[in-house]
Amino acid sequence: MDNHDFSLSAPAPAVPVAPMAASSYPTHAPVPAQPQAGDPFGEQPHRAAPTDRRSASNLRKRIGSALAAIGALAAKFWAAIKGLVLLLPKAKLLTTSGTALVSVAAYSLFWGWEFAAGFVVLLFLHEMGHVIALRREGIKASAPMFIPFLGAAIFSKSLGDNALAEARVGLAGPILGSLAAAGVAVVGALTGSSFLLALAYVGFLINLFNLLPVVPLDGGRAMAAMAPWMWFLGFGALVAMALTFPNPILWIIVLFGGMETWRRWQQRRTRSLEQAAYYRVAPHHRLLVGAVYIGLILGLALGMYETHVLSVAGHSFRTI
Repeated sequence: MDNHDFSLSAPAPAVPVAPMAASSYPTHAPVPAQPQAGDPFGEQPHRAAPTDRRSASNLRKRIGSALAAIGALAAKFWAAIKGLVLLLPKAKLLTTSGTALVSVAAYSLFWGWEFAAGFVVLLFLHEMGHVIALRREGIKASAPMFIPFLGAAIFSKSLGDNALAEARVGLAGPILGSLAAAGVAVVGALTGSSFLLALAYVGFLINLFNLLPVVPLDGGRAMAAMAPWMWFLGFGALVAMALTFPNPILWIIVLFGGMETWRRWQQRRTRSLEQAAYYRVAPHHRLLVGAVYIGLILGLALGMYETHVLSVAGHSFRTI
């Protein structure tokens, strides 16, 4: 029977009885054992056998073994994911480097890998200008993520508390990007390298294009602090450019530019106190933003003029 075992024990001791009266039974006949109290059938009460204790001990051992196995499994699982957890802080670096390699491969189809790599580096420095400015504003920004044929992008919760901060963040990219392209141009001029001059030229061109006064381009960010109505002129110039030089990339920018311009203008039409506070910029700050904006345009145009080459290593730049 489960968990119980019956054993044959020694017979119960005889119970002494008083002398009996004369009877037909012999006086020295053996006296049968009397049943114990509370047991009408005369059976021995059940007692825990040693095997019961062994069964309980085995059960405890099995439970302990199961817990130990679960603990070992948890330790192995942690050991397996520990590396991934430690890599989480490096995820931004992996995203930047991975998308950069994809972009280099894409641009290599047209320019060769050397020129493509240099171009991606210039894009990276441009985006880092935005990252540095955002951090100066106390805003956490993502690492640059490269998008083949569309450039690169960073992501943040906001661009600052007001339009002036947005302008600083927007212009920081072209400022650092222009300085990087100028450095390449100087090295190219000193070494007589047409390759570096062409790379600098493209760098100047990309930064100049980003200064178009339409959101979400950098020039549109500057216009938020100068003259938001310029968004419409910038959008018109972007559409004219797309019609003159048909290009799917330009039309994608036109699409996003139109949506963002409409959204921002609808917000301004609410004339809420929040919107009024956001776009309230002191006149001297407007002049400073305007001076930096126009200075960048003139400097980039001059840089393109000085570094323009027709072809390098068989790659033509006549259409740029």
